[in-house]
Amino acid sequence: MRRRDYEGPDDLRLMQDLVQRTWSPRSRLHVGDVAWERSVNVGRRGHTWRTALWEDEGQVVAWGWAELPDHLLLVVDPVRPEVAAEVIAWYRALAPEGACSVLEEETHLISALETAGFHPDDEAPFFTHHDLSLSDLRTPVVPDGFTLRHVRPDEVEKRGAGHRAAWSDWGPSKVTDEDFAAVMSTWPYRPELDWIVEAPNGEFAASALIWLDEVHGVGLVEPVGCAPEYRRRGLGQAVNLAALHALRDAGGTDARVCPRGDDGYPSARALYQSIGFKPGARTRLYVA
Repeated sequence: MRRRDYEGPDDLRLMQDLVQRTWSPRSRLHVGDVAWERSVNVGRRGHTWRTALWEDEGQVVAWGWAELPDHLLLVVDPVRPEVAAEVIAWYRALAPEGACSVLEEETHLISALETAGFHPDDEAPFFTHHDLSLSDLRTPVVPDGFTLRHVRPDEVEKRGAGHRAAWSDWGPSKVTDEDFAAVMSTWPYRPELDWIVEAPNGEFAASALIWLDEVHGVGLVEPVGCAPEYRRRGLGQAVNLAALHALRDAGGTDARVCPRGDDGYPSARALYQSIGFKPGARTRLYVA
């Protein structure tokens, strides 16, 4: 087995391949998580990243992504749990202190973190996986004058503006048009699964992007947003339902979304549960 540093987009696909190959409902990450987080942030935060891959006989069996100065994301093939210790040791050489979030069912990662001196922070915010079968979806409805449709490939600037507007009440969003261009060029992005509500004035009032893992038939909903001036009109529910219908049309059988599970930000969780998503396992933050 050998460790090597991340070298570019081809390695991103290898990271996603590991996630897809080992995915189960008990996994924290979906291929869409990796696509979204790497593509939307690389232009602004990539200089703080260190990423390494562990390969054995030509196959990636683990990877670690350090967001310096204090965060680790890792994926380790559950049939190779011993490699988790190597990933954590690599991270500790870069950042002696830090944090790592895992799903509570990823026992092979939890064991390695605890052995390395990490302990759970029970007061930290956490995320809860929510799942939905696509067998019975309601029909989306929007107010008169609003239009539901998917994004076109030439609408990068409008898509970026819509995303920034949706998150504007959290402070100015740093997501640029270039960031969204990167998102829209990253596998497995598909414009027919990127839905918006268009307001009468042409603005993108709400949006929902789904990433389909065709191997497992599961779509990840990430991100979702609605501009503050258009809220409380049912647009968030409508755009999610429209995207979920498109996911089913594309061959998906189930959907997953991962909102905050603590009381610090309950509105997203309430939205997804109103659509029919059911809560499951939660994340836990381990700190050293």
